Amino acid sequence: MSFTHDINKIRSDFPILSQQIYGRPLVYFDNAATTQKPAVVIDALADYYRTFNSNVHRGVHFLSNKASKAYEDVRIKVQKFINAEHSHEVVFTRGATEAINLVASSYGSKFVGKDDEIILSEIEHHSNIVPWQMLCERKNAIIRIIPVLDDGTLDFEAFLKLLNPKTKLVSIAHISNTLGTLIPVKKFIDAAHEKKIPVLVDGAQATSHTTIDVQALDCDFYCFSGHKMFAPMGIGVLYAKEARLNEMPPYQGGGEMISEVNFEKTTWNDLPFKFEAGTPNVGGTLALGKAIEYIQQIGLDFIAEREKQLLDYLTKRLKETGNITIIGNAPEKTSVVSFLIDKIHPYDAGTIIDRFGVAVRTGNHCTQPIMDRYKLPGTIRASLAFYNTEQEIDTLIDSIEKVKEMFY
Repeated sequence: MSFTHDINKIRSDFPILSQQIYGRPLVYFDNAATTQKPAVVIDALADYYRTFNSNVHRGVHFLSNKASKAYEDVRIKVQKFINAEHSHEVVFTRGATEAINLVASSYGSKFVGKDDEIILSEIEHHSNIVPWQMLCERKNAIIRIIPVLDDGTLDFEAFLKLLNPKTKLVSIAHISNTLGTLIPVKKFIDAAHEKKIPVLVDGAQATSHTTIDVQALDCDFYCFSGHKMFAPMGIGVLYAKEARLNEMPPYQGGGEMISEVNFEKTTWNDLPFKFEAGTPNVGGTLALGKAIEYIQQIGLDFIAEREKQLLDYLTKRLKETGNITIIGNAPEKTSVVSFLIDKIHPYDAGTIIDRFGVAVRTGNHCTQPIMDRYKLPGTIRASLAFYNTEQEIDTLIDSIEKVKEMFY
């Protein structure tokens, strides 16, 4: 199936893409760190503060009612976007990091004890490592690691051997932010569920690239950030099955998450408000809703096809230019390429690439364990979005040739 869109029209939706850097057109290849925002998202954020800024759920006046309805409408949009069974299974957070911390703190405090085990993978972002380490330190529990194979895929057979009666949770990425590997998470979830072990999926890198269906995946928890899917920073989502949320204690205390308070006892609010203490990021939430509408308007099928074309073209051009080592060659990849230019340090190369107006990421990408796995100081990472072009990839290749020219 083929989908057509005017890429120039799409690019005009994103105001930042029209600027110049060092006198050259901006080439933005750092989408795995954060995506750029279309004007409709920026306008939605500004419109809230300009026209109906008010706290939600706490007033009977016009502005509060309008803000509350708009806020809860977005919860329903998210529910439908990820195909959750109930809107109250959608908990708003500051991002994927807070969502993972919420589960580690709340689920972990109740269900993880001494010598229990949590399974992670070697591919994980630090945000899906550190909260579990902190939990294990508190509980004297143990982390077990799924190894990564040379091509960047997870060793499923090794994973099966790790599952045992002491395993209390599996927490794995849907897509690697460093290698681009698309993990067949359904396969891992099914294997864990055979032993009645819950699974959290870190979907921070997935929601802007592929359709998410949490009921089809049957995951217990799914986390993602708005800023990696064309929404503002500071807003994210924890999806959790209703039964899981009901059995978990609150994450934070304060306003909104309570039903009744006196100095003898406090009772908790209904789902999802039990996990949403304090004043929420209303403007960011409304802009997240607009970002979801924008993604649906463009179409995830088109996005996937377009980004596959760009990934194939970038991979081809990198191989043609020579002296390039691509790290991670999984059969199923999304639009992320980590690479090295011969023996040139990634930071040195990235500094020169930047002078061409090309934004790439250098370093360990908050995935130091995978760098240790490949014995690397870091990589150069080019991460693409559907608004990028083949001409921009050519500019990156030109900048790489300049790097080689300067160092050889």
